[in-house]
Amino acid sequence: MINIKDVTPGKPYACKFKVEHILDEHGRIPGLSDTPLKGLGWYEGFGELMQRDSEKQLVKILDEKSKKEFVVPFDQIWDVDEVEYVEE
Repeated sequence: MINIKDVTPGKPYACKFKVEHILDEHGRIPGLSDTPLKGLGWYEGFGELMQRDSEKQLVKILDEKSKKEFVVPFDQIWDVDEVEYVEE
């Protein structure tokens, strides 16, 4: 795995992350369904790094599952690695 401080600008990376967010009763990010909300909780996801702010120690991540963007502190991400895109 790669340290977030060592990523090379312009290369694609992805990571696992956790963020505090409103969740539905199944622990998911609310979408267009009518599932009742549970309230604030910790959501863990996996997504592509879109932007890094080394000064503020924040990254913007596009979550693979919910397709939402999250701004996450460096200490709430792990398993940073390069992404290899494959055409199907």
